[in-house]
Amino acid sequence: MNFGEIAQTRQSCRSYDAERPVEEEKLAAILESARLSPSACNGQPYHFSVCRGETAKAVAKATMGMGMNKFAADAQVLLVISEKAYVKSAAVGAKVKHNDYRSIDIGIAAAYITAEACAQGLGSCILGWFDDDAIRKICNLDGAVRLVITIGYPKADDKLRPKKRKEMDELVSQF
Repeated sequence: MNFGEIAQTRQSCRSYDAERPVEEEKLAAILESARLSPSACNGQPYHFSVCRGETAKAVAKATMGMGMNKFAADAQVLLVISEKAYVKSAAVGAKVKHNDYRSIDIGIAAAYITAEACAQGLGSCILGWFDDDAIRKICNLDGAVRLVITIGYPKADDKLRPKKRKEMDELVSQF
């Protein structure tokens, strides 16, 4: 599957097959893509916690406050991305340029994770609604939790939805 095909077919999965496990080699490919994703000064200011089994269930529960993300309970893998310190050169750049490179780097890594999951025939969903303190305790993390990504096989009836996006002329200016 080339990148254009991934961009056309990748969507947020909210209907997972709770009985179908994710193969280790597919998870390894996802993590390797995340490891290779670009980051400011190659600093990789994040940590990935791979949660399966009872740990995944506990993390899923921590994403379900106020009735949100109920589908997370059926995902086979929950990948928690937590924030780590900058490398010195990126810290200096962030301070001088008033830019949050860690958030950018975490977003890029999340994009690589979800694209590779799609390439592996898996569904994924990036979650921003979660209980940070609860997940920190579950995963024994000292850095802030920034994203949780659910990963698993979509149910057979989870069909590709039409993409609702802005028109190109709303997004792009050429000079």
